[in-house]
Amino acid sequence: MPELVKETYAGGQYRPLTQEQIEKIHKATLQVLENTGVEVNHREALELLEKNGARVDYDSKKAYLTAELIERCIESAPTDVVLYGREDKHNLDLSGERVYMGTGGTALNVLDLEGKRRRSNLKDIKDIARLVDALENVHFYVCPVFPNELDKEVVDVNRFYSSILNTSKHIMGGVYTVDGVRKVVELSAELAGGLEQLQKKPFISIITCTMSPLKFDGTYTELMFEAARSGIPLATPSAPLAGATGPATLAGTLVQLNAEALAGIVLVQLVKPGNPVLYSAVPTTIDMRTMAFCFGSVEMGIMNAASAQLSHYYKLPVYNTAGVSDSKIPDVQAGYEKAASAIMAGLAGSNYVHDAAGLLEGAMTASYAQYVIDNEIIGMAMRSVRGIEVTDDTLAVDAINNVGPAGNYLSDTHTIKFMKSECYFNNVADRQSYPLWSEAGSTDACQRATQIAKELIAAHKPLGVEQKLDAKIRSMIPEIV
Repeated sequence: MPELVKETYAGGQYRPLTQEQIEKIHKATLQVLENTGVEVNHREALELLEKNGARVDYDSKKAYLTAELIERCIESAPTDVVLYGREDKHNLDLSGERVYMGTGGTALNVLDLEGKRRRSNLKDIKDIARLVDALENVHFYVCPVFPNELDKEVVDVNRFYSSILNTSKHIMGGVYTVDGVRKVVELSAELAGGLEQLQKKPFISIITCTMSPLKFDGTYTELMFEAARSGIPLATPSAPLAGATGPATLAGTLVQLNAEALAGIVLVQLVKPGNPVLYSAVPTTIDMRTMAFCFGSVEMGIMNAASAQLSHYYKLPVYNTAGVSDSKIPDVQAGYEKAASAIMAGLAGSNYVHDAAGLLEGAMTASYAQYVIDNEIIGMAMRSVRGIEVTDDTLAVDAINNVGPAGNYLSDTHTIKFMKSECYFNNVADRQSYPLWSEAGSTDACQRATQIAKELIAAHKPLGVEQKLDAKIRSMIPEIV
């Protein structure tokens, strides 16, 4: 077993679904995949499905998946997946109910260090990666913003390489072109010492989206096939909106979501049996009063927790969403929306929780200050996952006896032993008295977080890439900026 990111904790304390309900959702899912089917706008994928027992209508581009095919592909997909960092301390073991939380994207805007909302660029990818590399509770880096100044054809290689240069945590990202996927794999293999080494210890992974309801786009499916053929771990998320692109009920949306997630796993396994693929789920809602997309709703948190249970039912690692908000700025709304879903996902045992750091405005904007605040929210969520340790020592019977009635525990040896480990220590939150807070400048959390972000970006030194290797990669791939 590889060295894992330190202080790994397992969830599973929160279970919104009973075992009976999970089995009902599973049976309903099989009915949908066999009777309703999925639309697949990719000839090779349809042929592959038909060859493996699916009923295919080439005119409507629909494939109807049998239970036998689905079960065979679930069995083929790895249960134990490790997403590696370029430093062993950042390795992520996604087995069981271990929990990790990180960034997500792709936002088109940033709320920068001066509080200005503007279009995102490649420098933001570098600076946010450097910031995330320094934030101890953000476990991985999903390329969070789009470099608006670059042509689509060179976005993939520049997003990934700029990230690699500035963080040694695991890097995941969406992709836009087949050539981009190939070049991302090529440069990553060069860094790893060859494609075989990259496949053994993948420090990158790729996202290819599924469309709701029940549709595989031709371009995204081709990108999925290319990534799978390369042996790179994949997430194939669908994002049904309950009431719009999914049924109005949470249970109905979970059935459709489950069908889409399993169909993605089937396609990846048919392309390359045994290739790492995450059960990928991003269920959300809309506000039925206004038809507005709701990323910070409590129902979104509940469904993502439920999707973790579904993935565990199939013994597959899960990629899902929490720590998100519809707020436009780092304010009270952002705080309570993010904290609620982050804690739910963590306690449910979600393995790879993306979008948990930095995003605002329904994932349209990434905020530098919010990354620092979310690092603190994730820390609190992970402390919740850790729970209460009950041992002879933590029960403190001897300490209670030593201090006795009307005593004080501040100087007791038991307190000294546990004072640094029992409670989570905040960095952004202010716990001073009002007079001391006022004397210190009366700053709010956003102001304090912005200052921390500025200091970390200026001072932090990431692992980077050795100069000669960097020069070689740039000569191999001249599109790198």
